[in-house]
Amino acid sequence: MSEYGEAANTEYRVAHLEERLAAEELGELGMRVEVRGTTVSVRGTVPTTQCRDELLHVVRDELAGLTVHTDIVVAETTAPDHPEELA
Repeated sequence: MSEYGEAANTEYRVAHLEERLAAEELGELGMRVEVRGTTVSVRGTVPTTQCRDELLHVVRDELAGLTVHTDIVVAETTAPDHPEELA
């Protein structure tokens, strides 16, 4: 496959991933999915580790075989169980 064909295929797969994320419960997360050369970057914040795991499963499913870098932050929304000690 030519370099252009590979890039077009990657763009198509990323678009399909974005559509799938928007259609599922993950759609309200506001993930950023970007193609950078031969790598796909997925970045954003999720409310729980379960949500992150589900997101990563969808990303692996849609982008299998591509180099993918993820930067998914889990925003802890539960109250702390102890006071924070500052030094």
